[in-house]
Amino acid sequence: MVQSQGVEKMKVNKPVQVGDEVPDFLAYTQKGELQFHDYITGSWCMFFSHPADFTPVCTTEFGMVAKLRNEFRARNCEILGVSIDSVESHEAWIKDINETQDTEVTFPIAADEDGTIAQAFGMCSEEDTRGGKPRINVRTLYIIDPNRRVQLHMTYPTNVGRNFYEIIRCLDALQLTSYHQVGTPANWKVGEDVFVLPEVADEDAEEQFPKGFTTIKPYLRLTPVPDIADDRPILN
Repeated sequence: MVQSQGVEKMKVNKPVQVGDEVPDFLAYTQKGELQFHDYITGSWCMFFSHPADFTPVCTTEFGMVAKLRNEFRARNCEILGVSIDSVESHEAWIKDINETQDTEVTFPIAADEDGTIAQAFGMCSEEDTRGGKPRINVRTLYIIDPNRRVQLHMTYPTNVGRNFYEIIRCLDALQLTSYHQVGTPANWKVGEDVFVLPEVADEDAEEQFPKGFTTIKPYLRLTPVPDIADDRPILN
């Protein structure tokens, strides 16, 4: 258990990686208190950090996420942002985001004032501080599945904004490959053909993929994209 404004701190030796279960924590946000595991269990989640409020790259990023909120909702994906700034700072900054980015931020932003969440996820080091507190020194983003496990982990430098259209494309691919034994080719987009995984035998593929498949090489078998059904158990 991690408390974002508590005394007890949970530390990890390395950043949370793909396949790991995410740490739980109690967050204080502009929307009220939020228990992370309760918030995300049963849904997908995009959890992303930013170095500080009232900064140009962060302002455009959070504005873009707000504009794409319905796209995430359509994919059963919750959103949570985090920085070491206070709830009061978030509230003031959100007014600027709404004004300058022509949008409305409706998702919660956690106030990790003592850096506990950042340390638990490995977003910063104890040596890198701001005002004596751990500082989030990179732009870290996680896509977390309904079982609370990390399916994707991206880290960007401070001054480079993230492409959230790419995040949504990755979310589409992750949801597809989590429920079907397929892989997506380079630059794949929704609706395009996918690969049958090599470990699936041809006779099993015929049953699993009723739309058929084309064999280019024994390890390269293309099939029309299956329907995503997120009520199926996650395969990995």
